[in-house]
Amino acid sequence: MTAEEPYLVQPAAGVYAYVQPDGGWCLNNAGFVSDGGRTLLIDTAATERRAVALREAIAGAGVPLPRTVVNTHHHGDHTYGNAVFAPEALILGHDNARTEQIAAGHQLELIWPATDFGSVEITAPDLTYNDRTTLHLGGTEVRVIHPGVAHTTGDSIVYLPRQGIVFTGDLVFAEGTPFLAMGSLAGSLRALELLRSLDAETVVPGHGPLTDPSAYEATERYLRYVAELAREGRAKGLTPLETAQGADLGEFAAWRESERLVANVHRAYAELAGEPEGAPLNILAVLQDMTVMNGGTPILCHA
Repeated sequence: MTAEEPYLVQPAAGVYAYVQPDGGWCLNNAGFVSDGGRTLLIDTAATERRAVALREAIAGAGVPLPRTVVNTHHHGDHTYGNAVFAPEALILGHDNARTEQIAAGHQLELIWPATDFGSVEITAPDLTYNDRTTLHLGGTEVRVIHPGVAHTTGDSIVYLPRQGIVFTGDLVFAEGTPFLAMGSLAGSLRALELLRSLDAETVVPGHGPLTDPSAYEATERYLRYVAELAREGRAKGLTPLETAQGADLGEFAAWRESERLVANVHRAYAELAGEPEGAPLNILAVLQDMTVMNGGTPILCHA
């Protein structure tokens, strides 16, 4: 196995994390929970090929294919593979995740036209919830919790209280830069407080290797850094790009996708201007600014 190949981690009996290195753009994590008779899958993958590989990994673990899929949010790297598991599996997500996924459609192909996504049929959640819901697989309780607007307006946390394991979706990017363009900085800070309150020992992030609650502290430090940077930049009359270009990332410079800083400053500026949390930004302008931050090279989908 090379470092680039997806791998399984089993943090508890019947609980698996499916990690796709290096966790960069479009290389998300998934996971599944099984009692041996039924299986629940958490997120899928960005391409048809990678979703099929995920399905093969589930079968290879000796558990049934999933009858339920939980989407932690609408982004295509977590949902494009839904059709590989439907219609046999029911897709569950937050109310807003369904709305957002339908509205986004084939957005990833528009952003990354050179990527081979395969045959992707947009498959939005069949069943949606508003605040929280609970599923039971034998003796395993699976709590699905909406943290409010954070990474997107339709995020879900998947928490296994007995095992002390939480799947955070993109509320946490282990060793990677958070991305707030479709969510909220203030809401992301609140979501971290919610994650802390769950007191899980094992944290499965949306991207990157498995971690522990120390990831919350690192993420919070970054978010507070962005908030202060944006306050200072806006007070000086600088654009989000000018603010980001003049920033010293310090301890965060080594995190993947550092160009996301400018996207996060855009979001912070919007909130400082009184825009509602999750209010749409001009995504084209955000992408253009990230390209500038990336040395003039368009950001690449790693899938």
